[in-house]
Amino acid sequence: MATTTPSTPPISPASTEIPGVPGKKLPSNPTPLSAPQEQQVRDLYYKNVREKCAEEISAFAACATGRTFTMVWACRTQKLAMNTCMLRYQGQDELDKARAEWFALAGERRREKQEMAQRLEEARRQHREWWNLDAQGKLQGKRVEVSVGPEEGRR
Repeated sequence: MATTTPSTPPISPASTEIPGVPGKKLPSNPTPLSAPQEQQVRDLYYKNVREKCAEEISAFAACATGRTFTMVWACRTQKLAMNTCMLRYQGQDELDKARAEWFALAGERRREKQEMAQRLEEARRQHREWWNLDAQGKLQGKRVEVSVGPEEGRR
């Protein structure tokens, strides 16, 4: 007696649809990112959606300003317009665009990090110069630190 199990069709490289889930697509750039990097991609994604729906969001905010629970009834049309706009621009395609934008900005982030390291090193150099410190952070010149030994420190 042979049992048959329902099998899912194999995913071909040319197919971008997820089998069994209509309307859902596989990400075009499945490069694994760390959790903070994924959060940066999501932040960029949400920022892009908010930019595209800025008019609807500001209309809803203007309607809701100064209202409490009456906002639910008074601003229903603005809320529906805002949600419709946001749903139109949310999806795997937009997330893929945000991921591609994040990768495109990687060089800029790397350059900013290098500039920050250079500024920090320059600040440390100026600090050592101002206080006349050597590389280990000890005073030099006339006001050299005197190390106190165990015999000299006790009375």
